Amino acid sequence: MNRTVLCIAALLVTCSLAAGQQYKVLYSFEGFPDGENPVADLVFDQAGNIYGTTLYGGAAGGGTVFELSPGTNGNWSETILYDFCSDKLGVRCLDGYLPSAGLVLDSAGDLYGTTEKGGSPNCPPDLSGCGTVFKISPPLVPGSPWTETVLYNFCSNEVNNQCLDGSLPLSQLVLDASGNLYGTTTNGGSGHSIAYPDQGVVFELSPGANGWTETVLYNFCSLGQGNACPDGAGPQAGVTRDKAGSLYGTTSMGGAPKSVGSGTVYELAPAENGWAETVLYAFRGGEQGGSPFGTVSFDPRGNLYSTVAGGGTGEVGGVFRLTPKGGEYTFSLASESGGYPVAGVVVDSKRGALYGTASRYGLSGIDYYGTVFKIVSAPAETVLYSFCSQTNCTDGYSPVAGLVEDQAGNLYGTAQFGGMGTFCDGGCGVVFEIVQSPFKP
Repeated sequence: MNRTVLCIAALLVTCSLAAGQQYKVLYSFEGFPDGENPVADLVFDQAGNIYGTTLYGGAAGGGTVFELSPGTNGNWSETILYDFCSDKLGVRCLDGYLPSAGLVLDSAGDLYGTTEKGGSPNCPPDLSGCGTVFKISPPLVPGSPWTETVLYNFCSNEVNNQCLDGSLPLSQLVLDASGNLYGTTTNGGSGHSIAYPDQGVVFELSPGANGWTETVLYNFCSLGQGNACPDGAGPQAGVTRDKAGSLYGTTSMGGAPKSVGSGTVYELAPAENGWAETVLYAFRGGEQGGSPFGTVSFDPRGNLYSTVAGGGTGEVGGVFRLTPKGGEYTFSLASESGGYPVAGVVVDSKRGALYGTASRYGLSGIDYYGTVFKIVSAPAETVLYSFCSQTNCTDGYSPVAGLVEDQAGNLYGTAQFGGMGTFCDGGCGVVFEIVQSPFKP
């Protein structure tokens, strides 16, 4: 395994790495009023602006949607597009709060996302709301405020204290060419488990003349008995859509016929009478790994990749590959490479590489710092960056979101804590870039 050299310059926000790479902090959050704890993937527009969410902070304290714009001097400026919990009724934020997922951008410049909590219906037993799907629209007049619209309130279909339409959406959405949105909720649905009565759903939101309509495409834990959910349970990641319209994802639990299980990889395909689920792989834990929390990615050959947060030979999780024929291989991480990866990976077919984040460990050996890693020839990894390499962790630490890659191959992401903000205990988090050397075929 290759290793980078730690950058220990105390006050720098730019660090030179191995092989021509460079780590740069693009923005350091302050908490109020610019947001706190970015935990979601980023998205670019065609002009090179970055959009994302913070879980907390902002003027109302319920999290934010932010934009970062590059300047001619190399610095980035932040604009808060929306402060959640700006529309409040008692303890409930009608416009949503706690946006833990990334955003999706349409051709008109609208941004779509989810909030864990908030919304208008009662949410048993949590009176703060079961979460929302929202849209943020740019103003017609430049410089005017952006507009937020709640497209759907979860637990709008509640029977016997069970949210049949889903609750607690943690995942990023997917937008198809017709404007339909797809996602998952971790809780809710009509699953049967005794220990975990709410096992989550895959849903579709479709626009119409009278607003948006939600359709539950699949209820997890529809199979099995008791606590066994062989079809999967508790999806924390969103779905990946292929050209045929099938949806792929992971569940953090389930997959075993007689126990809670260690998670699954699944496919949902359109069928004559609805959608049909197929479990492509069921994890068994231990050295094989388990608890997949991340989205899945495909390479040009149709191989599927994501991460497991636990198990593996190093007992700190790893990256797995699933082939179209059903073969599975786990690239286990060692603690010095990082551990507990909870996001998916970027597949760079041009460089023949996988890039990802590990939320804990790293070259420092500290539990909660984390790394950015690269896999070219499995099972060897390269640590591209080990967080908290700067004094007082001004470079950030604990990256729980995934990475995005620009056309030049540079990587962008967020770290939940650290940075130069002074209004948060341990720092309010950062947005970072890893500049890579130009690709040479």
